[in-house]
Amino acid sequence: MIDLHLHTDRCGHARGTMQQYIARARELGLIAIGFADHIPMYWLPPGQRDPELAMPQEQFGDYVREVLDWRDKCPDIRIYLGVEADFQAGYEDVLTGLIKTHPLDYVLGSIHFIDGWGFDNPALRDEYARHDPDELYESYFALVEQAVASGLFDSMAHVDLLKKFAFWPRRPLTHLYQRLAGLMAQADVCVELNTAGLRVPANEMYPAVELLRACFQHCVPVTLGSDAHAPEQVGWEFGRAINLLREVGYGEITYFVGRRRFCRRLP
Repeated sequence: MIDLHLHTDRCGHARGTMQQYIARARELGLIAIGFADHIPMYWLPPGQRDPELAMPQEQFGDYVREVLDWRDKCPDIRIYLGVEADFQAGYEDVLTGLIKTHPLDYVLGSIHFIDGWGFDNPALRDEYARHDPDELYESYFALVEQAVASGLFDSMAHVDLLKKFAFWPRRPLTHLYQRLAGLMAQADVCVELNTAGLRVPANEMYPAVELLRACFQHCVPVTLGSDAHAPEQVGWEFGRAINLLREVGYGEITYFVGRRRFCRRLP
C-alpha cells in the first residue's frame, strides 16, 4: 500500500526522522510512502509563525533536499515528495509561488484555522463552547469549498477535521457532503481517507462514511494516509481503511508523481 501522509520532526509537532519512517514502512511492507510536512505559515509575518505548527521558511529547501536524498538512497521503496498546505483565502498567489519553487509530487490541502482559531489545537479546545455547532460546520465547509475551488491542491486531507474532538453538529450534514463532493469532482481534486481520526476523540476516519460515499458517487478519486506524527503510526489501521474503501465501492487508490495522477488497485 501507499501512505501519502507522513510528518517528521521538521514540522515541529511530530517526532522521528525520515530514516525512521522509511524503516517502519519497510517493516510493514509498504511499496511507497510520501512525506507531507507542513509548509511554512506563508500567510503570517515571519515573526508570528509558530515553529511548533509548521517548518520555518528557511528549512523548506532542506526538507525538499532531504526527501530527494532518501529517494536516491532507497531504491527498494518509492518515496514521494509532498507537502501539506493550509488554505488561506487571499494568499493564493503566495502559496502558488511556494509550490512552484520545488519539484513536488503532490500537495495536500487542509483547513486548520477558522478566523485565526486553530480549532484542532488541544490547547484551544474550549473555544468550541462559544460556537453554534451547525453554524460552525457551515463555516468550516465553506472554507473547504474555497480550498477545493482554488486549484492549488491534489487531494484534500482530513476533509472533516472539525469533528476531531467529537464536536458534532445537531443537524445532518448530507447537504454539505453532497455539495462538497460535487465540487471536488468538478475541480478534479481527490479526497484523502485519513486514518488519524481513529487516534482522536472522534474515533472515526476522515472523512465520515457518508461523505466518503458521496465522493464515490461523484467519482472523486481517493488517496490514503495515516497522518503519522511518529514512526509507529505509519500505515495506521490501513487494513480497516482498505476494507472501508471496498465497502464504499472504491477499487483503487491514487498517488502522484510530479503532480500527475496515477492509480493502483487495492490489494
